[in-house]
Amino acid sequence: MSTINTVTEQLTRAGQAIEHDSFAIIDVEVGAHSYAESQWPIVRRMIHANADFDFNGLTDFHPAAVQAGIAAMLAGGTPVVADVEMICSGLSQPRLAHFGMKTHQFISDADVIEAAKVEDTTRAVQAMRKAHRLGLLEGAIVGIGNAPTALIELVRLIREEGLRPALVVGMPVGFVSAAESKDLMAEVAEVPWIVIRGRKGGSTLVVAALHALLALAEAKQKAGQA
Repeated sequence: MSTINTVTEQLTRAGQAIEHDSFAIIDVEVGAHSYAESQWPIVRRMIHANADFDFNGLTDFHPAAVQAGIAAMLAGGTPVVADVEMICSGLSQPRLAHFGMKTHQFISDADVIEAAKVEDTTRAVQAMRKAHRLGLLEGAIVGIGNAPTALIELVRLIREEGLRPALVVGMPVGFVSAAESKDLMAEVAEVPWIVIRGRKGGSTLVVAALHALLALAEAKQKAGQA
């Protein structure tokens, strides 16, 4: 698969040229890297989103992550469950609609807030539990960019309740349990994942990674139709 994301949301030649040149600059400046050909477009788009070359090295992949993410998108109708609304707002609705995908997040729901107060947990934990009760996490693409406790709860659901998302993009940013939550996710063999090691991360990075996967899925779809 080509390392160039041939599918773009840039609607003008000028915009396409800027995106192309940005990727070319990243390729030159990053130099050698250890990522597989299928993984590099994801890392590159994450670097592009933040102008931070540290993601070359901090980004880690389960061996089946890229293939699993593309397959879930091509299957059609796969839900995207996020820890915060920012991820849902940042994702391209036309691209999601192309694959019949919808986003879900429950962080501000009244019942989630009440449960967090009663059980003395975080809203993020209760939001993941609600998504699980609704049957949205099984076979889903899960994006976590803000709340380490959401990722920790997701790992618990995988280990203790047999949950099997299609892919977890675990990139919570922060100083309390952020690095630890991603290390915990990376110990899971049964579910494919993409994580950023250490404290760095954020919703922007989750969006960038998912957009890169959407582009790769569209490119594979077009190649199959040729």
